Amino acid sequence: MMFAMPDRLLNRNSFPMRLWKKARIYGTWDPDDIDFNLDRQAWATMPVDAREGLRQVCALFLAGERAVTLHVLPLLHLVASEKRLEEELYLSSFLSDEAKHVDLFCRFFEEVVGDLGDVSHSCSHSYQRILDQELEAALTRLYIDASPEAQVRASVTYNMVIEGVMAETGQYLLRRMLTSRNILPGMQQGIQFLHRDESRHIAFGLYFLSRLVIEHGNRAYKAFLGRMSELKPLVEESTQQFIRFSGCEDVFGISVDELMRFSQQQFANRVQRIVKARTQTLQDLDRDEVL
Repeated sequence: MMFAMPDRLLNRNSFPMRLWKKARIYGTWDPDDIDFNLDRQAWATMPVDAREGLRQVCALFLAGERAVTLHVLPLLHLVASEKRLEEELYLSSFLSDEAKHVDLFCRFFEEVVGDLGDVSHSCSHSYQRILDQELEAALTRLYIDASPEAQVRASVTYNMVIEGVMAETGQYLLRRMLTSRNILPGMQQGIQFLHRDESRHIAFGLYFLSRLVIEHGNRAYKAFLGRMSELKPLVEESTQQFIRFSGCEDVFGISVDELMRFSQQQFANRVQRIVKARTQTLQDLDRDEVL
């Protein structure tokens, strides 16, 4: 086999490369550096209903972060197989980020809550379906199907729905729970780091889907709209269950309507961004602002 020299150097002005630089600068936090001492003291004196609500929400986060950590590799494999080096460089940070998020919530349960406990009733049917069926099927499909439709389905499921809507809504809820009582400063810091990581992931997903729409036109756009429509009812049911399991209305004063409005706005924002891609060029994407 002939040794293949690269035919070009990196495009450092590309959107993925600029995200990669952000990841190197802002993605180097260590879960072990977060101080949970004050959280542990506060947890011991917190009302039972508040503890239970926070435990349920954090358990849902742990389930979600674990699922995406387990299933992100096919996306990296797909991009590498297409020799999109700039995208591969940035995607190499995804697995590390998701692994840190799992570590963060495991530390919280080990050092603050005490143990995970029985959280099986925390996950609604729709939440379990998205994590256990839709995510795995869409991502692992990429090993055997590199079509634009398969790539769109995978990125919509992972980047747009799980990260761009569900995780964003969950972060909003958890921040509201913590700041409403000014409690658990360690977890507040952890959520800030997590949100910063996820923002980069969502930005890449928007870039990735926009590129597919520009390159493949109506074929990719129809796949995007179809997948978003398929998952929307599951997202709405999951959001409603977030509130019910956490007891936020009674304990933290956060209404179902408030959380639903936030979730629906995130969903609409993602759709609008991909609609915009229909009038863009690949050069336009590289000129977009990075966070």
